[in-house]
Formats: sequence, C-alpha cells, structure tokens
Amino acid sequence: VQLQASGGGLVQTGGSLPLSCAVSGFSLSDYTVGWFRQRPGKEREFVATIKNSGGLIGYADSVKGRFTVSGDNAKNTVYLQMHSLSPEDTAIYFCAAALPTSSGTRKIDFVYWGQGTLVTVSS
Repeated sequence: VQLQASGGGLVQTGGSLPLSCAVSGFSLSDYTVGWFRQRPGKEREFVATIKNSGGLIGYADSVKGRFTVSGDNAKNTVYLQMHSLSPEDTAIYFCAAALPTSSGTRKIDFVYWGQGTLVTVSS
C-alpha cells in the first residue's frame, strides 16, 4: 500500500490550490482516505476524509466551506481542492489510509501514510 501526495507550493492569501493523493495497492472503495496537515510547531491535525468512494465525506471545522475532498476511482486518486487560503493554512499536507470501519478522523485509525507536500500561503 502506497500513497503519494503532490501539488503543494506557494500561493497568495485568498488563492486556491489543488492537492492530489495517488494511491496504489488498494482500491478507494476498500479504504478510507484522509487528509491531515502539520502546521509549523503544531501537532498533525485532521483536515478531511472520504469514505466509501465518496459516500461519506467529512471536514475539520477550520476548513469547512473552503476545502473540498473528492475521489476518482478510475485513477485511484483522492483530491483536496483548497480555496480562500490564508497563512494559517500553511502546513505540510499528508494523505493517509484507514480501514473503512474506522471513524475516518482520528490519526490513530490511519495505518498507511504518504509523504507530505508543503503548502505555503503568503500574506
């Protein structure tokens, strides 16, 4: 099982950035895929989750209404579209996989992690 996050970069406040998480070794219908981020000096935190190939989706309050998570089963890829970015969104973003029976929001439930991709939002 492998996950590869990509798409990070530098963006101005108010801008948008799409992230991708390419998965291999499993089907999106078999696992929950979550996005987490680690801001400078902070613990890794939950951002968004997609379960049952999009049948269930959840967001952290801090990103609700600004971020959208989606999945493409054919490409085995999960996306995180981020809008209205602010410097507080600056972080390393990770995607991870958990069994679908899990809550889909707790770090402890996610057993497979990809490397992170850095998002920097300039003020």
